[in-house]
Amino acid sequence: MKLILIAVAMMFGLFSVMPLTATAAVTTVTHKDFPVLAKPGQKIPLGGDHYFIYGFSKPPKIGTAIMKVEIFTKDGTVDKSFVVKGDADMPSMRGAHAEGDKNFSISKKGVYLLPVRLVMPGDWEVKFTFIKNGKSVLRGVYLFDI
Repeated sequence: MKLILIAVAMMFGLFSVMPLTATAAVTTVTHKDFPVLAKPGQKIPLGGDHYFIYGFSKPPKIGTAIMKVEIFTKDGTVDKSFVVKGDADMPSMRGAHAEGDKNFSISKKGVYLLPVRLVMPGDWEVKFTFIKNGKSVLRGVYLFDI
């Protein structure tokens, strides 16, 4: 009787034998909508008449890091007329730590600021969207590790 119960259980997969190694589906993350940006601290063209410089205020580590963006006209004048949105996440755990698009705040000096919660070591990204007069001018992503 015991053998019959085991045979029936095996037929229904209750005692199926699984290999010791599991294979996980690998998702390739593409950045077609968000091209990878040049390194922080460099001038990056923004539309035809502007450029921006971005980077963290301090090297990022676990906790809250402040992402800064400064936008200038071609002649070097600070421009505060853009809306800048940002979203931080871990590409290897897409959605687990994302907070969604948040508007950068603008300081009195015209620096766009966004607090970024970095909750664990690993690969991270900050996606940027620059909007002028209601239209998206540029989208890009910064990839980094902590």
